[in-house]
Amino acid sequence: MADRLRVALDATPLIGRPTGVGAFCAGVLGGLAARSDAVPAAYAVSWRRRGAIDGRVPMGVDVVRRPMPARPLHAAWGVMDLPPLEWFVGRADVVHGTNYVVPPTRRAARVVTVHDLTTVRFPELCNRATLAFPGLVRRAVAGGAWVHTHSASVAAEVAELLGVPPERVRPVASGVPGLPAPDLAAPSRFLPPSTGRYVLAVGTAEPRKDLPGLVRAFDAIAAGRPELALVLAGPPGWGSGALDDAVASAAAAARIVQTGWVDDPTLAGLLSGAAVLAYPSVYEGFGYPPLQAMAAGAPVVATRDGSLEEVLGDAAVLVPVRDADALAGALAQVLDDASAAEGLAARGLARAAGFTWERCAAGLMDLYRDALAG
Repeated sequence: MADRLRVALDATPLIGRPTGVGAFCAGVLGGLAARSDAVPAAYAVSWRRRGAIDGRVPMGVDVVRRPMPARPLHAAWGVMDLPPLEWFVGRADVVHGTNYVVPPTRRAARVVTVHDLTTVRFPELCNRATLAFPGLVRRAVAGGAWVHTHSASVAAEVAELLGVPPERVRPVASGVPGLPAPDLAAPSRFLPPSTGRYVLAVGTAEPRKDLPGLVRAFDAIAAGRPELALVLAGPPGWGSGALDDAVASAAAAARIVQTGWVDDPTLAGLLSGAAVLAYPSVYEGFGYPPLQAMAAGAPVVATRDGSLEEVLGDAAVLVPVRDADALAGALAQVLDDASAAEGLAARGLARAAGFTWERCAAGLMDLYRDALAG
């Protein structure tokens, strides 16, 4: 086994507006590039935008620029083990598919990241494209691939719900995506008149995030706190209709702001100024926004389903899923008890500091070597 492993990593999620999967790709590539035993190479399965990852990968990462047309390749890989990835990236010891899909190879070990199993547990919350993920993962594992998850809870679900042998599933926690210096003027650009404090939520408006439930919880506590606003930061999604209906029916609708997509300095500014971050997700495989909020010193209230209890521990107030009354009570507690909020913020800073890309890269290198040995 070579002392330095050449790792070909799918960096397609770096194309376009940043997403959580894109942040994972960038963080892992940076962590691997900093090691003396890894030679990371980034590839993108895209024809027209194949050069779009240039400038988005960290220093020390090779970029594969050979065209890889997405539609025909994905169609082929869904039914057969051709063409092998080596045709496009050259020699590799390990190929890491970062988003449920890992291409076939001739000799390289294969690892595929499963971020969560929403497609199995909550198929009604998914679209047609994502519903294909479980079959792709099963096919990859049948061909010898190993599975990486961000949490032990998702690893257990992969073994139970997808029938993957537990010894072929490895939880390795992600790092926390870093943010630039905050734009401290960001909150003032969004807050309605006569408000100053705000509850912040971060995420795409999709059903899994249960933002309508958060709107109802906010409305329940808003009347007694006229200075309080709710800021929903994130792009619209296929849950926007239900969210808009919830806002329209809220008594405090004038104090609810939907910012749309925000850039990283704006997000950092909103996190640093928030009285509390609310994360009422129905199900999560890890949870970047609450960890980023903790790293920014904001207290966090979240749900305890999925991996959130495992990831956030005692550094957040956790409430049952889809329980707007419990969510309202937890938000009120943090908003009204300065001592409790300070304690949460301190525990959050310590908790977030433990999730580093250096530690993530080290865990993945152990997984890569075990996949090679196997």
